[in-house]
Amino acid sequence: MISSSAASRSDLVQIGSRNGLSLAISPRSKKSIGSVVADRTSPELISGVRIEPLQVYADDRGFFIELARLGKGLASDFTASEGQVQASATLSYPGTIKAIHFHYEQTDLWAPIKGMLQVLLCDLRCDSPSFGRLNTLYVGQHRQWSILIPPGVGHGYKVLGNEVAMLIYLTNRFYSPEDEGRLAWDDPAIAYDWETQHK
Repeated sequence: MISSSAASRSDLVQIGSRNGLSLAISPRSKKSIGSVVADRTSPELISGVRIEPLQVYADDRGFFIELARLGKGLASDFTASEGQVQASATLSYPGTIKAIHFHYEQTDLWAPIKGMLQVLLCDLRCDSPSFGRLNTLYVGQHRQWSILIPPGVGHGYKVLGNEVAMLIYLTNRFYSPEDEGRLAWDDPAIAYDWETQHK
């Protein structure tokens, strides 16, 4: 289901269609990090992506973070009754890039709790009002946000600084290799600029 404006474009790099989603890349001629989202209500945020601050409770012993409550907030569509919610964690070393992934069915809820991540989001959904848009979010210990990433939105991250980073995430279904798509971290059509921005 490609929108009429997207369907008329011959330059699109088609990815595939499944589960009612048609995915493609709107190619760029030069590298970019897109719109930097520093406010969770930014109008530049990709359609369907949602952000909430993590609830952090600090005291003299350390801190406690509430990641999500199933059926509430960003996890409102994650229900235990479906029996498919999965919780996972990944630890990545400084400078690591894990990208670019996408799903046709799975929704991800990310909570970076240690270190800092440069998160790439790219709207691959041909019928989305924000099709082709790139977002960059700098999140982790200095900006404690949780991020809901819907199906059809390409995503990935780079670990910033010299500390390891830990990302805890929920998915609304069990991991399935058939549902996960991958693009090269340096896909020339997406042309995401992973380099440090010297300004």
